[in-house]
Amino acid sequence: MTSDPEPDDRPRRGRFAPSPTGQLHFGSLLAATGSYLQAKANGGEWLLRIEDIDPPREVPGAALAQIETLRIFGMMPDRPIDWQSRFSARHHAALAELLASGQAFYCGCTRRDLPENGIYPGTCRDGIPAGRQARSIRLKTIDQDIGFADAIQGENRQNPAYDCGDFIIRRADGLIAYQLAVVVDDAAAGVSEITRGADLIESTGRQIHVYRCLGLEPPRYAHLPLVVDDDGRKLSKSDADDPVHHQRPQTALRLVLRALGHEPPAGVRSLESIWRWALDHWEIERVPKGPVSIRVHPRQQ
Repeated sequence: MTSDPEPDDRPRRGRFAPSPTGQLHFGSLLAATGSYLQAKANGGEWLLRIEDIDPPREVPGAALAQIETLRIFGMMPDRPIDWQSRFSARHHAALAELLASGQAFYCGCTRRDLPENGIYPGTCRDGIPAGRQARSIRLKTIDQDIGFADAIQGENRQNPAYDCGDFIIRRADGLIAYQLAVVVDDAAAGVSEITRGADLIESTGRQIHVYRCLGLEPPRYAHLPLVVDDDGRKLSKSDADDPVHHQRPQTALRLVLRALGHEPPAGVRSLESIWRWALDHWEIERVPKGPVSIRVHPRQQ
């Protein structure tokens, strides 16, 4: 197993990067809060990037609504907001680099061509079989464990070759895939640490692999706990009782901090004082691995 060195020599810089597929919900607010506190409480910068490169999934007006929600909750970035759709040139430059180096290849397979386990078997690695045409572009994987020390979840090992096989970095519809775009843009922005939800931890091995293929230094990672309701069901953006939309910001923020193991004392009530307390007391070691159960009530004040 190989592990990445701690990039302690880089300026501390975190980010929150939502996709504009709807309003911010409790889970995304938790990710925003955790990334904000991890950056700001440690003297770093916090950036905001709207990942608007998947038009079929985007909801009109969602991006501006997300930005406004963050503003209402007291989170604004230290630099101008980035819009991922403006970075197409560098995405395609990275794609061309990976193709030229032989680390990526054109693939003519569809989902129906994959085995039942969904792991790509390398069908087009050495050339597209007769009768098929190029559709997507995949990145070659190596049968090797990728290790990283997650600040919350602990030591983690993943093997993309075993977990998914060669994976798509440009889709059949011509759109750049998330796994490539997120790495290229984080590296370009100088992001040194990524604090995000635990539902994305399975992508980390693939993203570290992309970093290495492009000769870039991976960031530190911290994956925040998954939040579930009393029945153990993951809270989602469709939940009618989402406190982000049914409670005052200070009440919803308190619930978020409770899930992060940092609930302020009862006497800390205003939004401003909650933020001051959280920034003064933030310790990543106190964040639970999860999942954590949070009781939410729409009319709670």
